[in-house]
Amino acid sequence: MQENRERLEECWIGIDVAKAHLDVATWPESERLRVARDTAGLEVLIDWLRPRSPALIVLEATGGLEIPVVTALVEAGLAVAVINPRQARDFAKATGRLAKTDALDAAVLAHFGAAIRPEPRPWKDAQAQELMALIQRRRQVVEMLTAEKNRRVSAHPRVKPDIDATIAWLTQRLQDHDDDLKRGLRESPLWREADDLLQGVPGIGPVTSATLLAALPELGALNRRQISALVGVCPFNRDSGQGRGKRMIFGGRAGVRAVLYMATVAASRCNPIIKVFYQRLRVVGKPPKVALTACMRKLLTILNAILKTNSPWQPPAECRP
Repeated sequence: MQENRERLEECWIGIDVAKAHLDVATWPESERLRVARDTAGLEVLIDWLRPRSPALIVLEATGGLEIPVVTALVEAGLAVAVINPRQARDFAKATGRLAKTDALDAAVLAHFGAAIRPEPRPWKDAQAQELMALIQRRRQVVEMLTAEKNRRVSAHPRVKPDIDATIAWLTQRLQDHDDDLKRGLRESPLWREADDLLQGVPGIGPVTSATLLAALPELGALNRRQISALVGVCPFNRDSGQGRGKRMIFGGRAGVRAVLYMATVAASRCNPIIKVFYQRLRVVGKPPKVALTACMRKLLTILNAILKTNSPWQPPAECRP
């Protein structure tokens, strides 16, 4: 009875982040607030939140707009969880809320926090945010470079020199970003040690290592099932009644999964453990993508164990000189 009373007294906050403003709602009291998404607005928001002592503040990931808001809230000592927008929309539909406005979305997020109680995600410090920004920018440069190379194939001879100049400039920018990533990793003693451990695993290069350290701070702190589900390489059951559906991966952190996939492709050729595992799966009839997904999960498990135990990579005994 006492526990139920305490739960009713808890305050949960939802914040919908737009370019110009923030809509705030509480659960279960349904209080509302709108402030500008600027320094003055964040100060008003924090002053409004403090006396309410929220159990958790829930926001959606909005492509970067939420970062200064979350940073300010975390620095103020408030518990924050950033969730996938799809989770919030599915929750709204499940509770019968089909209408969509900024204020209603904030209320849905507050209700989501009270009902689901997501774990506050470890927030990145300033150095991790800077590293993540470099990784995202590098990905954009790679996409632009690929697009220019594709354009060159069918381009008119008159414009090919201009495309070549753009390709040369983008190639240099890509090298500059790689140098910045390496420098950022080496400047932090803690990251330098973790980077050395990760890059000691065949198949893991500097970009994969930087991405894992910046975008997956939970690596080494969770068990193998938890870390696999977090990245989105853990297959989920799709069974109903007598039927047994195909197991599929779903959700997770797409950016981490993308670099892990490329690392696994390399590891399937040069990492003795992953190479043998991949070949064994192919021999028993697993399609290439299914086999690679299983190898992604195995490689992630190895990396997780290495950071958890702070132990360097050890090749199998038969592969040692």
